[in-house]
Amino acid sequence: MNIKEAVALRGEVDSYERQENLWILEHILQRSVLELKLLGEFELTAKQQQDYVQALERIGAGEPLAYITGSQPFWSLDLIVTPDTLVPRPDTEVLVESVLQLDLAQYAKVVDLGTGTGAVALSLASERPSWQILATDIYEPTLAVAQRNANKHGLKQVKFACGVWYDALAIDDQAQFDVIVSNPPYIDRVDPHMQSLRAEPERALVADLQGMADLQLIIQQAVYWLKPQGWVVLEHGYDQGQAVRTLFEQTGFKKVKTIQDYAGKDRVSLGQLITD
Repeated sequence: MNIKEAVALRGEVDSYERQENLWILEHILQRSVLELKLLGEFELTAKQQQDYVQALERIGAGEPLAYITGSQPFWSLDLIVTPDTLVPRPDTEVLVESVLQLDLAQYAKVVDLGTGTGAVALSLASERPSWQILATDIYEPTLAVAQRNANKHGLKQVKFACGVWYDALAIDDQAQFDVIVSNPPYIDRVDPHMQSLRAEPERALVADLQGMADLQLIIQQAVYWLKPQGWVVLEHGYDQGQAVRTLFEQTGFKKVKTIQDYAGKDRVSLGQLITD
């Protein structure tokens, strides 16, 4: 089987499936997509063919491409991804943009709750090297992936702590932050979208109270961990904007607003805790 024949095994010409096939071959052969297109008659070895067919089977079973290639682009970074982590989505870049647009001190203290691959924390660190950033996660193997990503990109100023939400901050009960940022689980357990996400860790996706439980906890307990004039910036579901804004307002936050994602859907809400 040559490269041209391998690419044609799945999908129509110019389809997304064909593009995925090229990305898989790029990973297996360690050649760029452009090179692959120029080397259409290049014959795959038996091992390469086996690896490629197995990868297509994994894709067909619903496994994300990032678990097969072991990486996912996000912001300006190429992140290591494993089945212990959620695959970073482009919409989460709106969360990064929202924090970067805040008027913060040069040496702002930021905590990313539920960091996963470290996507948000590391993207912020890459843009604001002087910020003090702490990244937390409930699961040690997931946190280890985030630490690998920090090392990969030389972002040594990011610190890590393991624990459930604010429990991870117990290492320093005097810690207070200028920004609390999070992309927490926000999908209802019975949401039909969960079927297409079954290969990814449920703990990073699903929350009680119709997906609102973790958003509620983060907002309500943030008042104990924020500096005066501090911000909370949260990603949430496309249909949760109003509910999240209401939670912010009921907890005493001001300047509450929701920002849309690249598809024009509610995706990030934020509020500032203004103290007298």
